[in-house]
Amino acid sequence: MTATEQERRDKVKKMVADAKICMLTTMTEDHRHVSRPMAVQEVEFDGDLWFFAYADSDLVQQISHYPQVNVAFSDPKQHNWISISGAASRQDDRAKAEELWNPLLKAWFPDGLDTPNLTLVKVTTQTAEYWEAAHSSKVVTLLGYAKAAVTGKTPEAGENETVRL
Repeated sequence: MTATEQERRDKVKKMVADAKICMLTTMTEDHRHVSRPMAVQEVEFDGDLWFFAYADSDLVQQISHYPQVNVAFSDPKQHNWISISGAASRQDDRAKAEELWNPLLKAWFPDGLDTPNLTLVKVTTQTAEYWEAAHSSKVVTLLGYAKAAVTGKTPEAGENETVRL
């Protein structure tokens, strides 16, 4: 039985919420990929991923030149992996930062929301792929995830369970 597009989107949401920690990969000015561990700040995944960062960090500098990023999650307990590609941008939004703030972040941002140079990085999902090793070795690809999530329009599935919008 093939999963519906909504079931696939729901699976991505659950996998992101379960994993919480990811590797965020950016590109440097000399075209090298750099990955760093990051904690996702919003549990209810709607196609956007949010991260706290320092405005003068390499991460923020890199996405200003090359906004295309990859965010990879691993949940070894469930034997699940997810790869999300999207566009990243710096967001100086105090209200959103207050909404997302978690006291555990003080380990990295000692002055809390008043930490100098504190900013947000938003990744808008463009595609998502996931693997459920415990259940099968099939890769499920969702193309144009964010648009489908926002519009609620369910595109027709293709041969490889690839969805195009």
